[in-house]
Amino acid sequence: MKCVAIKGVKEFEVKEIEKPEKEEGKVLIEVKKTGICGSDIHYWDLGMPEGLVMGHEYSGKVLDNGGRDDLKVGDRVTALPLSPCGHCEACLKGNIHYCTETWTHASGLSLDNPGGLAPFLKVRSDMVFKLPDNMSDEEGALVEPTAVGFHALNLANVDVGDDVLVVGGGIIGLVSAMFAKKSGASKVVVSEANIERGQKAVELGVADEWIDAKDEKIMNEYTNHFDKVIECCGNTPAVNSALKLVKTGGTVVLVGVSMVPLNFASIDAVMKELTLIGAIAYTKEEFAKCIDMIANREIDVLKFVSKTISLEEVQSAYEELTSGKSESIKILVDPNK
Repeated sequence: MKCVAIKGVKEFEVKEIEKPEKEEGKVLIEVKKTGICGSDIHYWDLGMPEGLVMGHEYSGKVLDNGGRDDLKVGDRVTALPLSPCGHCEACLKGNIHYCTETWTHASGLSLDNPGGLAPFLKVRSDMVFKLPDNMSDEEGALVEPTAVGFHALNLANVDVGDDVLVVGGGIIGLVSAMFAKKSGASKVVVSEANIERGQKAVELGVADEWIDAKDEKIMNEYTNHFDKVIECCGNTPAVNSALKLVKTGGTVVLVGVSMVPLNFASIDAVMKELTLIGAIAYTKEEFAKCIDMIANREIDVLKFVSKTISLEEVQSAYEELTSGKSESIKILVDPNK
């Protein structure tokens, strides 16, 4: 089958790999839609691991249920890409996203489990969730990034009346902002270096205002202003701005991922007695809750979809998303297009 795989630094190749076969304990899925994730861009930037077929945000149709009796051929599904061990302390407490093995064989994040940048994939049967009939394939592919933002919001513990800053206007940032408004925040502001994305945050109704992360004067005006900050970029300037703009005694949730060490002003965290919380993925319960919220029309995630592309267009899409000028928020891939 045709797929898109990492070939080198900022380089993909479209190539042929073996189609996955039926296997007990794993659901064989025909992929309908796959999302491009910010963490995927990090792998592409580094050009490794070579041969990795990414795509951990997806929806599809069941071709074989892998022995799971409540699933039948043709059911529409999505899945957590996680692969927890099931017996460590974290797993036994229900925190499968803490498991040290959860990423080792993760779907779309490991060499032995190709993801949704291909027309077919296999995923652990216990990670699969059935999609309600009223949810589209596009919405199904957006459950995973929505759950990331929902988890971040829950860790931030946003209260009614809070002023909230979200650093970064990508999909995770905008979903986090959406949930902050839904939780009763008095004001939600998005900081973004990309003007197009900053404006989009307000246009989509998830932020009351956006501020230019490159404008030092404006950023200074917001020093010590926000009760809660959700940082969704994972770079040194973003983390430092989060520490600077949060109030004394405030909370900063670090969602952004960096593959290299960051330099940040720890004195801000110390002198302001900040609560710094790292956020990774989501719980299984949060994932299920996001499906319910989308299906019940409590939240609208389709507004974040900018376009749908083919496998042959993936390289250009990554180049666009890293240009710093694109207004695209979520680009979906249809591997059968």
